[in-house]
Amino acid sequence: MIPLPRPPVADLSGSLRALGWRAPLLALIWWALAEGRSDSWGVGLVTLVLALGASLVLWPPGPERVSLVGLARFAGFFLLQSLRGGLQVAALAFAPRPNLAPALVELPMTLPPGPARVWLANTLNLLPGTVVLNIEGDVLRLHALDARQPLAEEVRAVEGYIARLLGIPS
Repeated sequence: MIPLPRPPVADLSGSLRALGWRAPLLALIWWALAEGRSDSWGVGLVTLVLALGASLVLWPPGPERVSLVGLARFAGFFLLQSLRGGLQVAALAFAPRPNLAPALVELPMTLPPGPARVWLANTLNLLPGTVVLNIEGDVLRLHALDARQPLAEEVRAVEGYIARLLGIPS
C-alpha cells in the first residue's frame, strides 16, 4: 500500500480556507448530479467528505487562490470555445472531403508547474480538436486536428484565463 502525503500541520489555516470554498462547490455539484433530491444526501455527505479529503491530497492548498470572477470568465470562455470547436468538428465530419492538417505540436508554456498546468492540460483535452500528449519541462506537446489553426495563440488565451482564475500574475 502506498502511503498518501499528508498536508503539513502548519498549513492548517490554508486547509481550512480551501475547505471553506471547496465544500460548498462540491455540495453544489452533488446537488446538481442528484437533481435536487433531498433523499440523496445520506450518500452525498459521505461522498462529499471523501471528495474533500481527496482534494486536499491531490490539490494541496498553496499560493494559488481561485478567483470567482476568474472562474466565471473561464467558464464563459470555455463554453464559447467548446461550442465553436464542436461546430468546427461537426462541419469537418459532414464535409465530403475534410481538409485537415493533423500534426504533433510543441509549444512553450508560461504557467508555473502544479495545478495551473493540470488545468491547462485538462482544458485543452476537453476542447475539440486538441489532445495533450504530455508536458515535459516547460514544453506542452499536443496533437492537433488542424495545425493551420492559430494553436499558439489559443493556448496563450487558455493560459491567460487559467492565470486569472488561479490569481497567478502574468
